[in-house]
Amino acid sequence: MTNIVVVGLQWGDEGKGKVVDWLSNNADAVVRFQGGNNAGHTIVIQEKTYKLNLLPSSILHNNKLSIIGNGVVLDPYALMSEIDNLRINGININTQNLIISESCPLVLNIHKEADTLFEQLRQNTIGTTNKGIGPCYADKISRRALRVCDLFDKKDILYNKVNNLLNYHNLLRQNFNILPIEASKLVDELLDIAPKILPFVKPVWKVIHDLTQQNKTIIFEGAQGTFLDIDHGTYPFVTSSNTIAPQAFVGGGINLSHSSCVLGVIKAYTTRVGNGPFFTEQKNEIGKS
Repeated sequence: MTNIVVVGLQWGDEGKGKVVDWLSNNADAVVRFQGGNNAGHTIVIQEKTYKLNLLPSSILHNNKLSIIGNGVVLDPYALMSEIDNLRINGININTQNLIISESCPLVLNIHKEADTLFEQLRQNTIGTTNKGIGPCYADKISRRALRVCDLFDKKDILYNKVNNLLNYHNLLRQNFNILPIEASKLVDELLDIAPKILPFVKPVWKVIHDLTQQNKTIIFEGAQGTFLDIDHGTYPFVTSSNTIAPQAFVGGGINLSHSSCVLGVIKAYTTRVGNGPFFTEQKNEIGKS
C-alpha cells in the first residue's frame, strides 16, 4: 500500500475523517499537515461518537502512530483538552502513539483575541472561527511566533522570545484601548503547560523519513477543503493555510521523491459553512430545507 494524501475537494465537511478512519486499518501512521483546531472530524465507532480537532483520526486505533506535523498551528490547551476527553472515553494516548512536531507554531490566547479584533474591523466579515488560527500563521510568517521547541528553553531565553511577540500584540491592544500583557505572565503560563506537551515532541521530519525507509504506509490527513485554500480558494473567504495535496509534503516533512497518491473526498451535494461565495446555493425553499 502506497502513501496516501487525503484532501477535501469542496469547502470541507466532505467526510475526510470517515475515509481516513477506514484507511487507517491498513496504514502504519497518519499525519495532520495543516490547519489547527478550527476544523473537526466526527467519527462514529461501534455507535460511539468521537470529535477530533487537532488529533489525527488514527488516534482511535490501536498500534497506529498519530503525528501532528509542522504545518499545523497548535493550541496546547485545546490539544490537552482533546486528549483528556478521549482518555476519559477509554482511548489510550501516550508518547508511543502520538508525536508532535517541534516546529509547530503555538496558538495562544492573544491570537484568539487578535482574531476577534480583526473580525470587528472588517466591513464584510470572513466568518472566522475566532480560534486564533489566522493571527498565529501571521506571526509565523512574520518570524515572531513561538513554536513548540521554544518550550524547551530556559526561562530567560523564553522571556525574550515572548517579549518580542508581545511587542506586536500589545501595540494592537493599545489601539483598542486594552491594557498590555506582561511578558512574565505569559511565560509562566507557557512553563505551566510545557510539561504536558513536551513528552510528545520529536523531530517529525526524521520520524517520517525513518518510516518511509522502512516502507511503512503513511496517510496524510487534510483539514478543510480545496476551495478554502489560502492561495487557490475563494479568497478572501478562505482559511489561513494551504489545504491542497502538495501541502502534505511541506507541512508533513516528507520528500517529494516518496511515492504518494492523492485521494480527493467529495460529497453528493455541496454545502458551505461560513461566509463567502457559494456558486450552487439554492436561495429557495429547497435550499432552506
